Amino acid sequence: PMLRQGDTGDWIGTFKGHKGAVWGATINRDATRAATGAADFSAKIWDSLSGEELHSFTHKHIVKSVDFDEDGTQLLTGSNEKLLRIFDLNQPEADAKVTFSGHEHNIRAAIFAHFDKQIISASDDKTVRIWDAVSGSEIKKLEFPGIPSSLELSKDGRVLVITHGNCTSFWNADRYEKIKDYIAPTQVNSASLHENKKVFVCGGEDFKMYKFDYETGEELESFKGHFGPVHCVRFSPDGELYASGSEDGTLRLWQTTVGKTYGLWKCVMPDECVNNTDSTPAKPET
Repeated sequence: PMLRQGDTGDWIGTFKGHKGAVWGATINRDATRAATGAADFSAKIWDSLSGEELHSFTHKHIVKSVDFDEDGTQLLTGSNEKLLRIFDLNQPEADAKVTFSGHEHNIRAAIFAHFDKQIISASDDKTVRIWDAVSGSEIKKLEFPGIPSSLELSKDGRVLVITHGNCTSFWNADRYEKIKDYIAPTQVNSASLHENKKVFVCGGEDFKMYKFDYETGEELESFKGHFGPVHCVRFSPDGELYASGSEDGTLRLWQTTVGKTYGLWKCVMPDECVNNTDSTPAKPET
């Protein structure tokens, strides 16, 4: 896994230590710690400033998902053991403080919700489940016709975004009732809702990125650029851009408002352009 500057994509550093493919990665709120889950049956905590490995949590199967709680003192993992675990990072040598069982197949994604009082998980058993984070008991189960491929909570924590098949569905994150869903022209692997809830973006199997109007479901734009399926899409915290990660081995950054000066992008006004149709360099006046 690598750490990059959010607004420019510049490389900051690489975390070296896993001995298998990395399936999940995240950073805490103040970006001082990173967590990763991998095919070497481990989840690791890293110092995101130095790249030093701080601790490794051993599992019995591939770890697909990792998430920090709000204050960065707990780590949530989801694995192909069909189990969710919460580890206390203040006692890293201890066993998991809570273990959640109930999914019937591999876990694809898991996140903290409701100020860390609940856990939301998605599994290959075609369900999304909500859990009590303290007791480990299941609160609710949402069933889908296809495998849910990704989860995201809106920035205010009020909307849950779930992708499955060609569909992106939006749920009230308090009552877990469906608000709406929209169909894309391809199988969707990941989606992200802008903080202003006016647009959402998604990507999937046809190598494209799509932008939709959240209220109407109208397709606003689609972009080519990747040369493989898109597996992860996320808006930046400030909403100015969104990132897409693909099977083609690239991470691409896209502007939310095209033409705005931000990061590597510079808005050039017409009067700033120099019209010079001659291909030869202009000679300085003497």
